Amino acid sequence: MLTDQELLRYSRQILLGQVDIEGQIRLKAGRALIIGLGGLGSPVALYLAAAGVGQLHLADFDSVDLTNLQRQVIHDTHSIGQPKVDSAMARLAAINPEIELVAHRTALDVDSLAAAVAAVDVVLDCSDNFATREAVNAACVAAGKPLVSGAAIRLEGQLSVFDPRRADSPCYHCLYGHGSEAELTCSEAGVIGPLVGLVGSLQALEALKLLAGFGESLVGRLLLIDALGSRFRELRVKRDPACAVCGGISG
Repeated sequence: MLTDQELLRYSRQILLGQVDIEGQIRLKAGRALIIGLGGLGSPVALYLAAAGVGQLHLADFDSVDLTNLQRQVIHDTHSIGQPKVDSAMARLAAINPEIELVAHRTALDVDSLAAAVAAVDVVLDCSDNFATREAVNAACVAAGKPLVSGAAIRLEGQLSVFDPRRADSPCYHCLYGHGSEAELTCSEAGVIGPLVGLVGSLQALEALKLLAGFGESLVGRLLLIDALGSRFRELRVKRDPACAVCGGISG
């Protein structure tokens, strides 16, 4: 199921016993939805495309702005003014023409989000606002699809995996509830570029582990990153039986 060209392209990760040819075949058959093609979505899309995930669904309704380029490394100066989806697709096609790219250029409403989630094997939330994260989480719980969620602001980042297929997995709502009215965005609080690169790269790694079937995922754990002090901390997260989103769902 892998061509000679693919065997050569992916040879360095096929050498890993945890991946091997079987894992690479699973990646080729895999489908991932990336929501947001900014600071987090850039490394996610680049690494999943380079790794050979067969079908990438790219969702973003925004256009490239000069202020994006300090951290959104999938775009460049010539992309300014272009839809982020188009800019990203051009870069990804140049990196790996072997994969299929599916564009979602408009904001996803409840129905279109549900359809987009149902069409893939894993969802990566790379958005920058709580309302989107809540909507994506609800769609993933309803469809029984694993969600790799990342966030970064200022000099702090966090990452977790929520997998409704597992009875012990919390969902995003279990952890954050209804969020905070005082939520800040990067345009208000700022963010350092390499931090979103780090969080996005870890999101891509978690997605590859889920798709290829190796390693231990971050289900039930929240990874906290302190970029200022170069420290990582891990918190255990339990499923809330009374959760308004996943409380009535059995894994």
